[in-house]
Formats: sequence, C-alpha cells, structure tokens
Amino acid sequence: MAAKDALGRRGEAIAARHLRQSGFVIVERNWRCLHGEIDLVARQGDELVFVEVKTRSSVEFGHPLEAITPRKLARLRRLAGAWCLAHPAEVGAIRIDAVAVIAPRVGPIEVEHLERVF
Repeated sequence: MAAKDALGRRGEAIAARHLRQSGFVIVERNWRCLHGEIDLVARQGDELVFVEVKTRSSVEFGHPLEAITPRKLARLRRLAGAWCLAHPAEVGAIRIDAVAVIAPRVGPIEVEHLERVF
C-alpha cells in the first residue's frame, strides 16, 4: 500500500505543478472532512476549482480517468459543498475538474486535464 500511496502523492504533486504552470493558484491540497478528501482546491480566474487527481504508473489496467465513476463524482460534489460551507468567504463560481497522471518509473510523464467533469 505504501507504494500506491507514494505514487498518488507524486501524481498530486505533478498535477499541482501542471495547474500552476497553466495559471491556476493552488488554494489547498488534501483537504479532509468527515465525508472524505479533496485532492486539490485551486482558483482559475474567478472560478474555484475542485480537482480530483488519478495517477497510474501505466495504462495496463486502464486509463486513470476510468476510475472516476458517477458515484465518485457524486461524492466529489458533496465534498465540494462541504468545503464551500467551511470556507464561505472564498466561494463564487465553482467547478469540478479531473487530472489524470500517467507516471511510469522510467520514461515521460503524461498529464491530461479535463475541465468541468461535472
């Protein structure tokens, strides 16, 4: 499990760097509440963006985005609502994005960012 956790942390760092390079401001990483965790909370212009990051070392068992199911999206919506309740002064327009990171041990890293997955 430690290797999987390390890969996930690496993927979140890669995703955060990618978002910053694309003009996003990272507001919070790994925000937790009783209902779960939001990987990244960012701001792009006037929008608050809740980001789900999925990382794999290869696509041997499927693309990372395949792990974002309708059930997972519903959970992300609930978590976004909880974050907004906890931070009412920062809320305006919101959206949920997903970032897929394919990070093999050797070779190039691939990052795919999908906006407004819900």
